[in-house]
Amino acid sequence: MRKVYPCIEVDLLKLTHNVKEIVSMCKKKNISVTSVTKVFCAYSPIVEAILRGGVTDVADSRILNLKKLKHMNCNKMLLKIPMISEVYEVVEYSDVSLNSEIDTIKHLSKAAKDLNKTHNIILMVDIGDLREGVLVGEVIDTVREIIALDNINLIGIGTNLTCYGGVIPDSDNLSKLIKLKEEIKDTFNLNLPVISGGNSSSLHMVINDTMPKGINQLRIGESIVLGRETAYGEPVPNCYDDVFILKGEIVELKNKPTVPTGKLGMDAFGNRPKFEDKGIRKRAIIAVGKQDIRLEGLVPVDDNITVFGASSDHLILDVTDSKKNLKLGDIVDFKMDYGCLLSVMTSPYIEKYYYETTCVDELSKIENF
Repeated sequence: MRKVYPCIEVDLLKLTHNVKEIVSMCKKKNISVTSVTKVFCAYSPIVEAILRGGVTDVADSRILNLKKLKHMNCNKMLLKIPMISEVYEVVEYSDVSLNSEIDTIKHLSKAAKDLNKTHNIILMVDIGDLREGVLVGEVIDTVREIIALDNINLIGIGTNLTCYGGVIPDSDNLSKLIKLKEEIKDTFNLNLPVISGGNSSSLHMVINDTMPKGINQLRIGESIVLGRETAYGEPVPNCYDDVFILKGEIVELKNKPTVPTGKLGMDAFGNRPKFEDKGIRKRAIIAVGKQDIRLEGLVPVDDNITVFGASSDHLILDVTDSKKNLKLGDIVDFKMDYGCLLSVMTSPYIEKYYYETTCVDELSKIENF
């Protein structure tokens, strides 16, 4: 196959390995893993590799992505808070959704009744991060309204941390969910089966054996695809950090100064750039830019290459110290953080390939849906 650049290559063997490792460590703590598929747009070959790793539940933020998964034998969760305008699609394409607004849940009840279905929900609780969720003091009254609704099954409570406020999950804040579960049980004689303790930022508590007993579900995305927990950015033991590799082609290679000549104004994005004078350096331009990547999250695999900057379509590298004899047309590899990977996988201008053998040459193209 003739590859088109820029592109991203996905090693499905390493991905499945990461899933197995994380599922195994969580299972020892009686915690199930729901795998988040949004960062790679729920492309079927990647989801199938994750399912081979031992998860049975997947989650996504987009109804469009959940539609792609309709034929797959797994439980589907809608991660983001549903819009009232999409409640029929939510009931049709997800088995469970995360909710924080009672009026939306009432609309889900009507939609489920019209579709002759029962829809499962997890009530999200805000324990400090100030993104979605009812406040702790509002939980009991909200549960009272939920359990009175037709065709709605409250299966648990959950929370989200670090994504907005940066609040680190710990035994103090996650224990609030355990206390709420007991209060709900005492008040309504309702034993909720799911206590969802957050995302990849909560995985450090599994690794360090500090997770409160009773938290029995985590929604894991970044730790699976990038091999790191997100509270402190530490590697997950025995996991790969190079499942996804971005590849770009050199389109210009020249020795140039490091400070522009002339009066400086704004760049293409309205910023006023600052430059450090490093003298004449060997600079490579890669045919990929800010339209497709999050520049701050891009890391060259070659430690001797550094990133100067980028415009919409051009990525400028300092390759002076690279031990490789780089030339025009050569390919440069990059690792990415979660935000950069999200941009790359969403961009229609970057081709996506995967391989599921030890031979990187046996590539298959991921077709757009």
